[in-house]
Amino acid sequence: MKTPLAPTPPMGWNSWNTFSWNINAELIKTTADFFVESGLLDAGYEYIVIDDCWSKKERVNGRLVPDETKFPNGIKEVADYVHSKGLKFGIYSCAGTHTCAGYPGSFEHEFEDAETFASWGVDYLKYDYCYKPKSADGENLYKRMAMALRNCGRDIVFSACNWGSDNVHEWIRETGAQLFRSTGDIQDNFESVKRLAFSQLGKQCYSGPYCHNDMDMLVVGMHGNSDNSWIADVVGGCTDTEYKTHFALWSIMNSPLMIGCDVRKMSDETFKILTNKDVIAINQDIECRAPYCIRQWNNPENVFALVKPLHGGDYAIGMFNFGDKRNEMSLQFFDIGLPAASGRGLEMYDCYEHKTIGTFTERMAINIEPHDCAMFRAKVVKL
Repeated sequence: MKTPLAPTPPMGWNSWNTFSWNINAELIKTTADFFVESGLLDAGYEYIVIDDCWSKKERVNGRLVPDETKFPNGIKEVADYVHSKGLKFGIYSCAGTHTCAGYPGSFEHEFEDAETFASWGVDYLKYDYCYKPKSADGENLYKRMAMALRNCGRDIVFSACNWGSDNVHEWIRETGAQLFRSTGDIQDNFESVKRLAFSQLGKQCYSGPYCHNDMDMLVVGMHGNSDNSWIADVVGGCTDTEYKTHFALWSIMNSPLMIGCDVRKMSDETFKILTNKDVIAINQDIECRAPYCIRQWNNPENVFALVKPLHGGDYAIGMFNFGDKRNEMSLQFFDIGLPAASGRGLEMYDCYEHKTIGTFTERMAINIEPHDCAMFRAKVVKL
């Protein structure tokens, strides 16, 4: 019996945020090399995914064909190289007649395209939603590609990318997809991070093992470096503190962790954020429980905590300050099911200091700098 795909949120890299249409075989291979050399693979990142613009502008004999200037030896040769590094390989297509950049989509070619992807050694398919005929039912189109992938002769993770349209969270699990995009595209600025995170509070319950709420690819470490001016948006991108908060949010909210920066040029601080084993462990917890939100009583628009039950009885507690000045977050333990009368407290392990900082009773209150966060792994202990 086959092992089900994606029990926890997939981790990897996608070419779009930094390179957009400027992709080629050498970029993919050198990125794969760096994954192994740097330790990203050891940290859990395993997928190398080519986004849009990899194919010719027209099908050949009804089949998708790679652009020979970008991929002179074809896609299979690149996939084989990625596999030789112990990594998995992903590619992109679209539920519409064309991709978002105007290349051939998979509309009414689902089964032949799935067969093609399988023959190339594809392990992951990002499936976009541009140029869908207005009269075509989007839910059915994702069911079609899911069926095609499940019967193509190869295990391929299906990443449904319809941007949160059509109340996708209500029906996507039924299609058989392993991921579903729940948001519009991310930009390399903190307002975009905030907007996407807030849009999903209250919807995390639709995510779970084998079907994960994808809040879009990470912008951690981009610092405004993108071939796509809309993604770069502002000079310099986010600060390292804002990237830390972005990564913490995506982790505790169970989003797939797909790196979007040029990993070959990332700073030491970016590497530190992306490889924080304690934060990654919260994202990769096998139960994939949704976090719930508790807002600071006197600053609910800016300061809040996310609390996520973990396998084995621990709890992940993330505290976030979206405000522009230093603010307090006071978490009352009564609100998470731990009254003082129980005779128990929380032993708090700091996921950034990587150490236990003490046992707290009744509440924990900390001051958080602007756009910053704190992340703890809490253990219930008798006093």
